[in-house]
Amino acid sequence: MTRASAAASDRGSASSHDAAPPAGARGRGGRVPYAVAARELLRNTLLDAARDELQSRRWADISMADIARAAGVSRQTLYNEFRSREDFAQVLVMRESDRFVLAVERAVREHREDPTGAISATFDVFLSAASENALVRAIVDGDGADELLALFTTHGQPIVERAVEQLSGVILETWPLLARHDAELLSECLVRLAISYAALPKGPASMTAASIAELLGPYVEKLLADAAAVARG
Repeated sequence: MTRASAAASDRGSASSHDAAPPAGARGRGGRVPYAVAARELLRNTLLDAARDELQSRRWADISMADIARAAGVSRQTLYNEFRSREDFAQVLVMRESDRFVLAVERAVREHREDPTGAISATFDVFLSAASENALVRAIVDGDGADELLALFTTHGQPIVERAVEQLSGVILETWPLLARHDAELLSECLVRLAISYAALPKGPASMTAASIAELLGPYVEKLLADAAAVARG
């Protein structure tokens, strides 16, 4: 598969999620107003252009003018949408994080009856996707991506909080007897572990996933057993 086709495939896997506007932005009959749809299209076109550029170039070497040119818009149009390079980078990282969480959500739902298997599957899916993602590779390889690395580490609290909230929601939906506190604690642990292993990989994704499942699986099984016992009275 060529770089271009790989990038297109990656975009397609989450395009419906990226393009979905906030519920409050929908008009009568559930229709999306033109201005909202146009802005979403513009933002995604710009973000996709940046990720395509990362397939073959270092983040430090990619200017905002390069991104605008690759997207087919003017530099001013880009700055009208994103106030600065830092603002653009944060939105780009947040969008990639959302895509990873969507993949993890599917893995959890598919292993509803096997919590340990769910832990293994989520890490396998996440780490496999991270290893193939141009943005993550730029951070891991140190390709002048200190600015991006900071958004995952020292300035990564917004991303962590968003991912924890999303993952907690799917855990509670999948295993509704679980206490919210336990779901949030588990989610934070999983998110932080995932970021750590993605930034500093150790062996194949499947091997790492199996090790984490061996460690955390019994804990999750016990949480669910205890919650079921309390529900039974």
